[in-house]
Amino acid sequence: MSRRPALAAFLLLVATAALAGSKLSGVATVDVTPATFRAEFERHLESDGRLREGTLFRLAPGEYRLEPTPYEDDRCGNCEDPATTVQATVGLRVAGTGIVFEAMPESEGEVVIRTGAGYGLLFEDCTDCVLRGVTITGGERDPDPNATCAAVVAKDAELRVEECVITDNLGDSTLLATNIVGVMGIAGREGARLTIRGNRILRNSWDGIALYRGAEALIEGNLVDGVDKAGARTRGGGRGVGIGLTWDARATLRHNRVARYWKGIGVFVDAHAIVEENIIEDVLTWGIAFWDAGKGRPSATIRRNVVFDTGACGISITRERGGEPAAGLCVENVVARTGQDERYDAADHYCAQCPVAVHALPDGYELGPNRLWGNRRAEAGEFDRDGEDLADAEFVAATADLLDELALHRALAGSKALKELPRRR
Repeated sequence: MSRRPALAAFLLLVATAALAGSKLSGVATVDVTPATFRAEFERHLESDGRLREGTLFRLAPGEYRLEPTPYEDDRCGNCEDPATTVQATVGLRVAGTGIVFEAMPESEGEVVIRTGAGYGLLFEDCTDCVLRGVTITGGERDPDPNATCAAVVAKDAELRVEECVITDNLGDSTLLATNIVGVMGIAGREGARLTIRGNRILRNSWDGIALYRGAEALIEGNLVDGVDKAGARTRGGGRGVGIGLTWDARATLRHNRVARYWKGIGVFVDAHAIVEENIIEDVLTWGIAFWDAGKGRPSATIRRNVVFDTGACGISITRERGGEPAAGLCVENVVARTGQDERYDAADHYCAQCPVAVHALPDGYELGPNRLWGNRRAEAGEFDRDGEDLADAEFVAATADLLDELALHRALAGSKALKELPRRR
């Protein structure tokens, strides 16, 4: 029997499998410039509004100006009733599987995406998508106060945001004064699964990173810097919370630096967080807040962080009810030079004016020891339950290894705390 038919059949099978594999992987690299981007983006759209599977857009240096379009959000990210309809604008909506946007490797010059919209880059119905190495700027606040305006919004999406600069998304000062809420850096909405790593999130007019109902994230190695350290009604960067988890969001936060913000890191309502080895410094009010909002059961592991130079308390803990999930712990943190603004001395402003303000604590919560130094207290009384400040020599001995380890991480290395705390030299 001739082997040729069998060989031909085998080769046909290999070719068919290769074609099927190609279709499944769908890899198509598309090099674009600011002049060709819109046409190439639309050319790769399917009839259902999703991009062709596996499309990789490589962006040449230059400024990419998006044209905002109306967007009706059928759910509200941060409303009591999530079914609230929201009117917003979107710069670019991305849907599909295996979609990548990245700056051309080894290119000279910056890739700047100027969105001009409330929801700048909206990744919705997106699986295994990536945004890498670009700058996103120019976001505008939508008039609807319920809009979760951000440079990057993820909704029902798996998204990695890596090595990006998200900056100067400020919006109109009139809307900021009316609505308070501004434009965030990154917003994780319902169904979002995010990896946020190695980004510089600078001078945006609301939260640096915010996660809402059903969002989950790994947040690692980012610099979240408000720059202007703006307050509630002041136009500028740093309004809001550096990194905030609300409702039932879940996240792990490691090796991030939050600086020059109104508030530091917040875990609210029913959120669950691991907050380890971050630096929160030079904030107007509190550094870390763990708060049930009078109705939830949040949980948080707060360990080996540095909270330095805050206007109000360093760490605030408020969970009234026990039960599942277990509340967590707050141990081995460096809490230094907190309570620096006497305007916040009254406990009802933000928290009791002491390094670790314990407003409510269920049974089983592990508190301390934390490493305290150079803090200012203002009649905190029963709320001040984490011991006394250490003398310089004791503080250095207790914190030397941790501070040395933190200084090795890129996002933490330039920290004010690492420069000004007593350290082993």
